[in-house]
Formats: sequence, C-alpha cells, structure tokens
Amino acid sequence: MMLYIGVDLGTSAVKLLLMDEQGSIRNMVTRAYPLEFPHPGWSQQNPADWREAVLEGIPALLAGFDRSQVAGIGAGGQMHGLVVLDEHDQVIRPAILWNDGRTAKQVEYLNNQIGKGQLSQWTANIAFAGFTAPKLLWMRENEPELFARIHKIMLPKDYINYVLTGVHATDYSDASGMLLLDVEHKCWCRPMLELCGIRESQMPKLLESYMPVGTLLPEIAARLDLPETVVVAAGAGDNAAAAVGTGTVGEGGCNISLGTSGTIFISSEHFRVDANNALHAFAHADGGYHLMGCMLSAASCNKWLMEDIYHTTDYAAEQAGITDGKLGNNHVYFLPYLMGERSPINDTNARGTFIGMTMDTTRQDLTQAVLEGVAFAIRDSFAVAQSLGIAITKSKICGGGAKSPLWKKILANVLNIELECVASEQGPGLGGAMLAMVACGAYPTVKAACQALVQVSEVIRPEPELARRYDGRYNQFRQIYPACRQLFQQLQQ
Repeated sequence: MMLYIGVDLGTSAVKLLLMDEQGSIRNMVTRAYPLEFPHPGWSQQNPADWREAVLEGIPALLAGFDRSQVAGIGAGGQMHGLVVLDEHDQVIRPAILWNDGRTAKQVEYLNNQIGKGQLSQWTANIAFAGFTAPKLLWMRENEPELFARIHKIMLPKDYINYVLTGVHATDYSDASGMLLLDVEHKCWCRPMLELCGIRESQMPKLLESYMPVGTLLPEIAARLDLPETVVVAAGAGDNAAAAVGTGTVGEGGCNISLGTSGTIFISSEHFRVDANNALHAFAHADGGYHLMGCMLSAASCNKWLMEDIYHTTDYAAEQAGITDGKLGNNHVYFLPYLMGERSPINDTNARGTFIGMTMDTTRQDLTQAVLEGVAFAIRDSFAVAQSLGIAITKSKICGGGAKSPLWKKILANVLNIELECVASEQGPGLGGAMLAMVACGAYPTVKAACQALVQVSEVIRPEPELARRYDGRYNQFRQIYPACRQLFQQLQQ
C-alpha cells in the first residue's frame, strides 16, 4: 500500500494530508504561520516559516504509519507570491503575497503605458496588483540593493519543493499568474523579463504539474525519516490543484466555488483568451489550459445580509420560506459587488446594490435576491467562456455556499446545467496528492487519476421551465451594472 502526501500551502497555514492509493484520506495535519503587514495594504510572509511548518508537519502527519510506504509528495500553493533567493539560495526578503496592494503604481504603468493589449499578446493576461511582475518592478524601484542580489525567482510552493529537492522549478499553472509567462506557448516571456530587468537564468525551470521535480535531498530524507526515493511532483497553483481534486480536467470541465469569494474554473484542452481579458487565461495542471473568473464577494454577500443586517446565523431558517413558486419570479435584484469586482467587469468602483424594491418587498425577497445575484454574476463569467466556444454541460460545485440546497438549485437553473457535488472536498492538498500519484506512475495521466479517485455524491439538475424563467431574469440583471457604472465612479469621488 503506497502513501502520498498532499501539501496545501495557504496564506494562514499549511494543510497536509496523507492519501493511500485508493484515494482514501488517512490523516490530516495543519500548521499555522504568521502574516506580516508592515504598512497598510502590504502583506508578506517569511518563507522560513513555510519551511519549518512543512518539515515539522510531515512527521506529525506520518505518526503511526509505515514511512517506507510514502512514494510521493505534491503541493498546491497560494499563487503570485514573490520569493527571491540570492546566489547561496538564501531568502533575500520576506515573500510579497498575492493579497499585497503595494504595486498600484506599477500596475497602472503596465496596463496603461505598456498597454493591456500588449500584455495580453505577450502573456494572455493583464496586470493585477497581486501578480508577480508588478512586485519585481516595485522591488527594483524601492529596494535596488536587494533586487541586484536576486539569483532565483520562484513562487511559494516552489520554495517548498526546492527545500525538499534542491531543485529550482515551477509548473505552468502557477507560473501563469506571474505575468512573466507566455501562457499560449508555455515558455518564459522574454519581453516581460526584460521589462522587469530579469534574465531567464534567474527564473526556475518550467515543468508540467504532474512531472517529478526530483527526489528528497539526503538531509531532508533523514530529518523526515523518509526514503530518499520519495518523488516530489512540480505541483500547481491552488486553484488548479483544487480543480484536480474535484475532477475538473479536460475539455469543458467546470468547477464553481462558492466561498467567501467565488470562482468559476473552466478547463480546456486548447488555449483560449477572451478579447477583454475578463477571465484569467492560465495553463492547467492536467497539461491543458483553463479560464478562471474570480468574483470578490460570493458567500460573503449572504453572510453580510444574514449576520450584519439581519443579525442571525440561522441561514436555513431565512431560506425556508423561499418556495419553488418564488424562484424565477423575484422582482428584486442585487448586484453582489460589496468589495468592487474582478471578473468579468474588473471595476474597483462597483458596489452592492438592491434594485426593484416595493412596499410589499419582504425579507425573503431580499435573501432570494442575494442568492440569485451571486448566481447571475457567476453566469456573467460563464457566458464569456461560452462565447469562446467552450461547451459546458455540467459543473462541480464546492465551498461553504454549496451547503445550501436552495442556492444550488438556483445556480443550476440560472446556468441551465447539472451541478455535481464531490464526495471529498479537500481542496488543493487533495489535488497535490493526486499529482504526486501521476508523478510516481500510479496513473498515466491526471485525467485517469481523476476518473479513478473523484466520486460524485449528489447531482442537481435544472428544470426546463424554471431555467427559462431565470433566463429572462438574467437578461434584466445584466442591464443593471452598465446603467450604474458611471454613477459608481462618481460616488467614489
């Protein structure tokens, strides 16, 4: 019985899981580490904290198990973080994280001086504050002495793989979020490297997520009491790794996550990018590509209404009165832009808005409007993918919001597709362990691993009449934001 370790290197903690070759989770361990906020809007971490969390967590994970059975390790990790090493492979400065906002000036320069069209042509994406390239520009401008010492640049989970193997490598899915990769041709983008003052020799080597980076260094194997033959897979960015864990691979695979934020992840065998860069166009961990829409407020919209406005935590009771007859017949609409919005409108000025209320509007109508508003906003991103010719007939669904049967029913009918709930929802760590299985040869492809290991526990099917009603409602919803866009901008002045 071979065992595989999955690493989910998150922003607040590393979650480790141990999986056997049948796909059963045998053990899980979490090790937290601190976040630093040295200035308002800045967010960084010390990679040494990740290192110790992983090296202390793995022995705890394996307590009581036969360590000689461990065959592979695979990681999914927080994306975009800038990790820089000197010529002795020592960390030069704390890693600047995905949620760090110090690069507004550099993002402005990239999108407006270099131009969104040029960036998209080079990298298939436009600049966001969280991406890695703007951080390099910031470092060159604000920390020139440290910038001059950079010998290797990598991403958070790549640093863990380096600690384990001594190899500087990354995978295509994680590298896609750096704004330094030519995503279509899967190679480093020379014009972007030059723009950032970086040589290709400073970048890690590029691998598919399921490829081996190497095996354990002798001193690491000794510390962990593991065989030196343990294979470390290249792994993936957290969203791509989580998609593998839900079986979202191949042409037209789709996963919707109703977490604090919402994501729609659409896998494709072919490279595609939409004209407005409304969706991120990244490489996928299965060897293909994916499009991803990220909305900043999803389940958090419902949490805000329930807890901050209604002062209740009994979500089910609030939804109980929303009967089937009310679905598709609500006259109240809600724009779910409580924190501005990314995909597909990319407007930081957008705001949450109720519209259509009358004297007979009820508390339940508002609750229903929030659930529907999030579903409609997900359909906005879904429609972009469909416009590129991707045929999506069903989607996996996960995240806290997916615990609501009503919300799943609304979403299935708004999108008019089947929704599948997966039996084991373990996020990036599960995907990481599955990538390790492929790297070790237990499965020939990521798709084969998904077919064997991912099980669907429930299917929600759309109802033709209800889907038709929601189609009409959606066509009204999509007119609200364009009508409010200029007003939102004026309200911020």
